[in-house]
Amino acid sequence: MLFLMLSFFISITLMIYAAFSIPAYGNRMIPGRIALYFPDEDVSEDVSIDMEDASFMDRMIKPGWKSLKKRFQKRLAKEKVDKMEVRLLQAGLQLSPVEFKMMQWILSGLLVALSILVTVFFSITAFHGILLILTGIGAGITIPKLNMNIKTKKRQSQALKEIPDFLDLLTISLEAGLGFDAALSKVVAKKPGVLSDEFKFVLEEVRLGRTRKEGLTAMISRLPIEELKSLVFSIIQAEKLGIGMVTVLRVQTEEIRELRKQRAEEKAMKAPVKMLFPMVLFIFPALFVVLLSPAIMQFLDAMQNM
Repeated sequence: MLFLMLSFFISITLMIYAAFSIPAYGNRMIPGRIALYFPDEDVSEDVSIDMEDASFMDRMIKPGWKSLKKRFQKRLAKEKVDKMEVRLLQAGLQLSPVEFKMMQWILSGLLVALSILVTVFFSITAFHGILLILTGIGAGITIPKLNMNIKTKKRQSQALKEIPDFLDLLTISLEAGLGFDAALSKVVAKKPGVLSDEFKFVLEEVRLGRTRKEGLTAMISRLPIEELKSLVFSIIQAEKLGIGMVTVLRVQTEEIRELRKQRAEEKAMKAPVKMLFPMVLFIFPALFVVLLSPAIMQFLDAMQNM
């Protein structure tokens, strides 16, 4: 076990040294490279001054982090990167797929180090120590994914709650005489939330030259909610056929409210079934003890007197 611990810490030390020494070595080679192409220019002193003035974060941490990101990026397949990017956007996480993978491995390394320390200090057997290390690796990879899934569901649920009120404000703005983009900008500025952030991103894409249809379709991939899909397709169809947008939005608002009401009724009908198992396991035994214990005690006393 001691050999395992030493080998782990040596490997971690070598990885950290390689990550941070390579960028630093590249920085030291800068004056030589510049002198190779510009022999008449004396730049070594300026470069050394710039490097001395730079903070430790700029000289070591940031180059090392960029170097690690490049190495991880080379090993990731493009299909996996694209899928992971979509899932991160759905969760609302401001991370690239490479950064997410690095976070998984860093967390796994920390949990493995903690597992080794626990194994050594509490004198755990080698078999259980290896199981603890494997558990740490699995937890380091699984925990970020679980967190991402939880954030995705929470974000979609929040967006679903915001849709009716958002559409009401948008309809009122359109009835006041504003165009669709102007009304959307007004509502986004007045009502913060997940849905407002997504529509704000759509407006920014439209300003940069993307069509409204493309922007709304891309929003569906970031928020894959059936109600939002129906709304987006209705807006695209109304724009294509020249139908009044106010009428379309009113119909969509009523349908979404009706669907939300049906969903709430469905959850209410499922509640008794979900409550059955906790009641059988926890409430009924305690209730039986309270009700039957006096009768059982009287029965035992009667048996003793006989």
